Amino acid sequence: MFKRTGSLACLISILVIAILMAGCSSGGDTSDVTDHDLQPVTAMLDWVPNTNHTGLYVALEKGWFEEEGLQLDIVQPTKGGTPQLVATGKAQFGVGYQEDITQARANGVPVVSIAAVIQHNTSGFASKKEEGITRPRDMEGKRYGGWGSPMEKAVLQAVLEADGGDFSQTGIIDIGTADFFTAIERNVDFAWIYYGWTGIEAELRGMDLNFLELPKLDPALDFYTPVLITNEELIAENPAMVKKFMRAAAKGYSFAIDKPEEAAQILLKYSPELDKELVLASQKYLSPRYQDDAARWGEQKAEVWHNFASWMYERDLIPQMIDTKKAFTNEFLPE
Repeated sequence: MFKRTGSLACLISILVIAILMAGCSSGGDTSDVTDHDLQPVTAMLDWVPNTNHTGLYVALEKGWFEEEGLQLDIVQPTKGGTPQLVATGKAQFGVGYQEDITQARANGVPVVSIAAVIQHNTSGFASKKEEGITRPRDMEGKRYGGWGSPMEKAVLQAVLEADGGDFSQTGIIDIGTADFFTAIERNVDFAWIYYGWTGIEAELRGMDLNFLELPKLDPALDFYTPVLITNEELIAENPAMVKKFMRAAAKGYSFAIDKPEEAAQILLKYSPELDKELVLASQKYLSPRYQDDAARWGEQKAEVWHNFASWMYERDLIPQMIDTKKAFTNEFLPE
């Protein structure tokens, strides 16, 4: 009887100590948090994993989403387009582009940009040095390889004609899923690329490019690409979730800014199929550009949204001018 009573007393003591230790360990330590305690959240990418997305993977690896009570699942885009799927709640968050968000809102799709992943547009028109395309009017008479979007044709026409070129003399070829390097060696003279990925790959391949950066061709083309997005319903009904997501994401991108090499290794852990040398070089290029001259990572400016939406509207790329104040918000960025 004594042994049974003593065992019971010991058991009670152990339970009390365990409860006290659990109480003391709360407040940021997620070691006692189970998957059952976490709220499932999906973030949909815009493309295959790359260095535009590093901050999300860093925050996932470091447990910062879990610290916010979120169980994040990062998925690649499916049929329907990321903005549309985020707008309908198929994913709570996503990665998009300012031009897509502007077009979506002009057509009544309630998607909202909540952070600029990169502060300035790093895309532009690229060609091999031997093509001699050093300014927009040099694209006259050349062959452009694209994906058939009205947006790209409008940009091409605008910058070419602003430089005195004849857009009608430029050939437009839909290259489909062919990558830049395949197309440039086969049947096109120049294409629209993101320098932080394709341009860096060209450097690694030893290919000399002429690169015409869009912001230098027209200030209105210095739009945010990419951006993190959510939908109006989630903002209205669960702003706390949006704040939690953004706190974790901001930590991830801040880490990638400060420690590009370690951040690149984390991205490679989740996407081992990527080229290691390219990821590391791309990360070193992008890390200082995530925040750049902004007061904080993710900050978006009203004039950038207004100027580019006006540019699109003037060229009939959107059916109506949007209320740009509703297209983006800085409300959920950590102070």
